[in-house]
Amino acid sequence: MGDTVGKSANGTATNSNDHLIHSEDPLHPANHICTLCAKFYTLGWVTGTGGGTSIRHGEHIYIAPSGVQKELMRPTDMFVMDFNTKEYLRRPDVHKPSACTPLFLAAFTRGAGCCIHTHSQWAVLVTLLVERDFGRDACFEIEEIEQIKGIPKGKGKLGNLGYYDRLKIPIIENTAHEEDLTGSLEKAMEKHPDTFAVLVRRHGIYVWGDNVHKAKTQCESLDYIFQLAVEMKKLGLPWTT
Repeated sequence: MGDTVGKSANGTATNSNDHLIHSEDPLHPANHICTLCAKFYTLGWVTGTGGGTSIRHGEHIYIAPSGVQKELMRPTDMFVMDFNTKEYLRRPDVHKPSACTPLFLAAFTRGAGCCIHTHSQWAVLVTLLVERDFGRDACFEIEEIEQIKGIPKGKGKLGNLGYYDRLKIPIIENTAHEEDLTGSLEKAMEKHPDTFAVLVRRHGIYVWGDNVHKAKTQCESLDYIFQLAVEMKKLGLPWTT
């Protein structure tokens, strides 16, 4: 299919398949990513253009661009990639592709329908607390917290974790360039096949789910748990019994 000429959010012409991002449906990925990122901004997850969100819709992958204020994004700012060929079907001339793209693809290759990357302060803090108290190779672990019920048991397993189950989130080391995290993220996914999230020390977290609803629910649940964990440390309360 040939390219059409459209307009980006700031009015600059861009050669792209604009039909892929125009829809009246609020749940269409191009619209939904904008709505989600605006909400995530209010939570402090995507401050200063950080973080990002990507949704797989059939064989198309919709990705928020790099270096833009996430709360001001428009559907015309979206990149669209073909899942099979990994080629861009639409790339706005005024934006750079997200450096998170290969990490999003790692989640989609494992069957995810949505992947969310945040720079949550609580996520960063728990990575530092784990390093200080348990070492650089340790995972974040917590149990007997009600919100753990918002996290699935694992890929292919029915239901979510229970109150008495232990939540375990692997942590990988940060790199100077986001795309260089891909290898260690994939290794963490392989080592911990039941996880739906990977923390990045001093950076943030990647969370994915079968669909947008599940990814969002898990991201919110985890952020609640991380904040609670930080406050528990202040009070000298243990994360595990």
